[in-house]
Amino acid sequence: PPPAPAPTLTLHLAVARLPFLSPLPTPSETNFITHNMGGVFSRCDGPRARIYENILETIGDTPVIKINRMCPEGVTMYVKAEFFNPCSSVKDRLAIAVIEDAERRGVLKKGDTVLEASSGNTGIAVAMVCAQKGYDCVICIAEPFSVERRKIMRMLGAKVIVTPKAGKGTGMVAKAEELAAKHGWFLCSQFENQANPDYHAQTTGPEIVEAFKGKRLDYFVTGYGTGGTLQGVGRVLKASRPDTKIVLLEPDAAPLLASGTKTERKPTGAPLGSHPAFASHPIQGWTPDFIPKVLEDAQALNLYDELVAVSGPESIATAKLLASKEGIFTGISGGATMVGSRRMRELRI
Repeated sequence: PPPAPAPTLTLHLAVARLPFLSPLPTPSETNFITHNMGGVFSRCDGPRARIYENILETIGDTPVIKINRMCPEGVTMYVKAEFFNPCSSVKDRLAIAVIEDAERRGVLKKGDTVLEASSGNTGIAVAMVCAQKGYDCVICIAEPFSVERRKIMRMLGAKVIVTPKAGKGTGMVAKAEELAAKHGWFLCSQFENQANPDYHAQTTGPEIVEAFKGKRLDYFVTGYGTGGTLQGVGRVLKASRPDTKIVLLEPDAAPLLASGTKTERKPTGAPLGSHPAFASHPIQGWTPDFIPKVLEDAQALNLYDELVAVSGPESIATAKLLASKEGIFTGISGGATMVGSRRMRELRI
């Protein structure tokens, strides 16, 4: 019989990359994608080489790029390069989604202050959207996350509040909730807000499907921060390409999903405390110290087929190789997703 065709993988890379502020690329998010669907919804119609009314119109419609020198033998691999977003991160999509949803619902109005708890890239994205729209912006960030991210947020006009290291991610979320209750500020609630995955279902997922129209797409591989990309893209792929396998990654040092232990929640869906399986890991932007509500909802919808653990040190080394061998300047989570693709072959997924 003729040999079976090689599987196709697609990665999704998202990273803040302002080298004059940071000696190393800011951590990112990478996804392998395999599937196909119908038309594309995008904030911008027509070619990218046109005049835009404001910076927010450039969010989304990011390119899919073939991996050439680091692709395993017998596999065709692509990356969806989210660092083409204006603040170089997939979180630009989340920020515009949550803020414009709040505007439509009338809960965010001119003169209001926007507040969020973030490890970095969401805070940068929210600060950028607020700067363009004229809102004051306050970001709570836990002490362990990079100083460079704080500098970028402040450059974009945000006030940055650093919460103690001991409180981890749940500590910065609790501080944001406290400030929202005290001042009446609008809290984005990225980990619980359904506008986050819905926007990915309207944009990121259809963009991937359109890019692979008429082409084979076997796997979509991603890590998780909020779970918004997984849930939104996963809903699209499961509906339009049910044969495509979705592989979810998490750090081997913080196997929250693998543990089988759920996160206890407040009535808002926010976490009550830190997850017992969490330990510190270097893949900033991935896997906070709790299972986000958006991710838990994706689990309930059975949106991933396999769960694979990845190593932090190997992710860092692989991110450097992506830069030196492919010219793709991504961050640690970009490297982590590439590591996950190799683990798939070892595990024969």
